[in-house]
Amino acid sequence: MKNASIIGLKEADCKKIAEKLNVLLANYSVFYQNTRGSHWNIKGDQFFTLHPKFEELYNSLVLKIDEIAERILTLGATPAHNYSDYLKVATIQESKEVSDGNKSVEQILNSFKVVLDLQRELLDITDEAGDEGTNSQMSDYITEQEKEVWMYNSYLGK
Repeated sequence: MKNASIIGLKEADCKKIAEKLNVLLANYSVFYQNTRGSHWNIKGDQFFTLHPKFEELYNSLVLKIDEIAERILTLGATPAHNYSDYLKVATIQESKEVSDGNKSVEQILNSFKVVLDLQRELLDITDEAGDEGTNSQMSDYITEQEKEVWMYNSYLGK
């Protein structure tokens, strides 16, 4: 954690934050792959609506995956990179149902719930540690994703 003192954080705080970020990274990676699977396999009368929406989402997720990994590196830790490791710590499970539009949207909403909860936990941890960089990143993600949740719920008529 050689970066900790340079960026003004305690090494122990950086370690704790990086560990939680690796859990978030694992969940984002599974979320990404599930969304990509829905994009590839969606069928039915909502294909032309959902196919591009899922692509938009997985493109957003892959950017966040990269940003989270880079933040872990900034904190002086190593981001996990194996799906086998991701599946051990991720709360989001691999999706088996990716061709039904409504089921895919429900899975997306469930995945948003998981990452939003983790990001809120990180807000608390990073606030206490004085880690404005990670805190700001999580806050930005939450703001964007709350709107996405509203939109996907609206699609389902909720």
